[in-house]
Amino acid sequence: MIIAVDFDGTIVEHEYPRIGAEIPFAIDTLKRLQKEQHRIILWSVREGKLLEEAVEYCRQRGLEFYAANKDYPEETTEDKRYSRKLKVDLFIDDRNLGGLPDWGVIYRMVHDNLTYEQVIGNMPAYSERRRKKNIFIRIGEALDGSNR
Repeated sequence: MIIAVDFDGTIVEHEYPRIGAEIPFAIDTLKRLQKEQHRIILWSVREGKLLEEAVEYCRQRGLEFYAANKDYPEETTEDKRYSRKLKVDLFIDDRNLGGLPDWGVIYRMVHDNLTYEQVIGNMPAYSERRRKKNIFIRIGEALDGSNR
């Protein structure tokens, strides 16, 4: 699987343009996924020196990306086939609808090919979070007058 992962807010806490503290288990999880033959692409708003700093931060912790802000290492903006839209199987980003699950959940989803609901359904620690409704469900219920 080819996986694109964001940096700020996903691998490290938001401190842009500085590099924030590592989010627990982010780099370890990504390294484990690499060992399982997944290709990891860094997909970040960072460019130039800021992107280089993010790549180096991860490299110093043993995480080498397949590519950064591109589909494959040799891709250039001069390539006639160049597109800023990545061709990946999965994006991991804190800006996902519903936010970023913890990295243990992310690993189980990728490794076991499970949905978020399937993973947290088997984890007692998530039972309370499961009962909390998504903001869009609550808005929908308010609009149609139901209280599911």
